[in-house]
Amino acid sequence: MFNLGVQVINGQKTFIPLENNPEVHTHLCKNLGVSPSLTFHDILSTTPEMLSWIPRPVNALILLCDKPIYLAARSGVEHSIPEYLGCGADEPVLWMKQTIGHACGLMALLHVVVNLENGKYVMAGSELEKIVKLAVELGPVERARLLYDSRFLEEAHMDAASEGCSIVPLPQEECGFHFIAFVKKDGKVWELNGGMNGPLLRGELEGDLLGEEGLDMTVREFLHAADKEVHRGMSIIAVNN
Repeated sequence: MFNLGVQVINGQKTFIPLENNPEVHTHLCKNLGVSPSLTFHDILSTTPEMLSWIPRPVNALILLCDKPIYLAARSGVEHSIPEYLGCGADEPVLWMKQTIGHACGLMALLHVVVNLENGKYVMAGSELEKIVKLAVELGPVERARLLYDSRFLEEAHMDAASEGCSIVPLPQEECGFHFIAFVKKDGKVWELNGGMNGPLLRGELEGDLLGEEGLDMTVREFLHAADKEVHRGMSIIAVNN
């Protein structure tokens, strides 16, 4: 039996979407067994003055944007990403394909916590640590199935989804928004989106993601697209570690 609110729609397990705000991500981290030393902060503007209020360093960002913004920024990029076939401890990043409907918020947070500083914020002995250890050794298809079948991830997500400030949508409702994680790992910036064919290397970076070069590698294209497109909004969360 699936959790209350989880449905199977056209053969696909489907969650209630998450909101992109610090409270929801903090709640989800607690459910997952992630260290509370990882903190989340709204980015209301990318001006230096506004960014000065955010604790540093910031080596991960979680972006949520409406479909027109996403298409404008990424429609020309998606087809160039080859199908990812990696597995094992030597992977530069741990990337996971999304096969659960409306789970892109969960996938974004997972991509952050399992890759940031090589997963050091995943608490030892937690259920999430067990999942990560299994996932590392699996290929992309089997890895996606591991996440799909996890009752633990399902319950953690659905509990956090009920904590948002807005009206909770039904699983069968069209969402139209996309979550994307950006993570700096071993001096390289990665775009991690379970809806793509694989991870996207954005480049090498000395500073953190809120410096000018870091913003150029991550959210700048989406901000420019938002200025040109008719859309329902976007939001960016900084992850301080």
